[in-house]
Amino acid sequence: TTTTTIPTPKTTSKRPSNYADHMTEPLKEVRDGYIISLNLGTPPQIIQVYLDTGSDLTWVPCGNLSFDCIDCNDYKNNKLLTASISFSPSHSSSSLRDSCSSPFCTDIHSSDNSFDTCTIAGCSLTTLLRSTCYRPCPPFAYTYGEGVVAGTLTRDTLRVHATTNSISRDIPRFCFGCVGSTYREPIGIAGFGKGPLSLPSQLGFLHKGFSHCFLPFKYANNPNISSPLVVGDLAISSKEYMQFTPMLKSPIMYPNYYYIGLEAVTVGNVSTAPQVTLREFDSFGNGGMIIDSGTTYTHLPEPFYSQLLSILESVINYPRATEVEERSGFDLCYRIPCKSNNIL
Repeated sequence: TTTTTIPTPKTTSKRPSNYADHMTEPLKEVRDGYIISLNLGTPPQIIQVYLDTGSDLTWVPCGNLSFDCIDCNDYKNNKLLTASISFSPSHSSSSLRDSCSSPFCTDIHSSDNSFDTCTIAGCSLTTLLRSTCYRPCPPFAYTYGEGVVAGTLTRDTLRVHATTNSISRDIPRFCFGCVGSTYREPIGIAGFGKGPLSLPSQLGFLHKGFSHCFLPFKYANNPNISSPLVVGDLAISSKEYMQFTPMLKSPIMYPNYYYIGLEAVTVGNVSTAPQVTLREFDSFGNGGMIIDSGTTYTHLPEPFYSQLLSILESVINYPRATEVEERSGFDLCYRIPCKSNNIL
């Protein structure tokens, strides 16, 4: 079980009285992430999205026929992903476009993203900050490691569940991206970062925390098995079976990420300690390790990475699968006898 405690930001608005003290939603595991179902609109439309602690924006595909995902052929055979439908604002009586005077509009257009429509058009952010601005927020573009999404900021009712699915609370005017086209992003994302646009930030949970029990990989793509995501009071109320590690204070350059310090890695009886920058930040704000549920692999810098490979190679006695290494790009692959196949 991994529990993340979210520090209180300097500017925190008081939570409205209609906000729940906690929420519990089931997560399902797919090959490269975890899926959560969002209940959006009036009446609610159920949209499946990835949970991502490495980004802030929550967005969903919009338009049953108009949503376009470029270079997404690798995902078309996954039933859990292709089963996700698009959100239709026209079928929700509570849906509306966000205003250009909204702080969320300013936030999503305040980066140096070269794909952003405001950046391309050369419009000034000061026009978005004017309190007399009543126009809709301009369309945005939001980038990930290899993907890009384009859409409009939308507000609608988000329904969250408490301890059981029979108890729910409606969160009005939740702000999210209504996306019509993407590159290599087949389904939506629930942003769980620390920025103002993120789901826990909008729901008033930044001063509390969230917890999730990660399922073994053997349950990936199994629609009948899920594990709970707990946000709020319940995430940190019971510590009997939980292990905690302190979070590093996020540097000024990247304040919306979650960081931990890596002390050591132990393989069998052999332990190796990384360079000091993985344990703490340097004077320039570099260092630490980011906790990112949307990233499949753990990335380690040199020379610590090579040191760890040497230790693993010295203790694993299975024959190397060099053809798999060449094909996949991984450094250590082995032939392991099993009933279904002999190469892993």
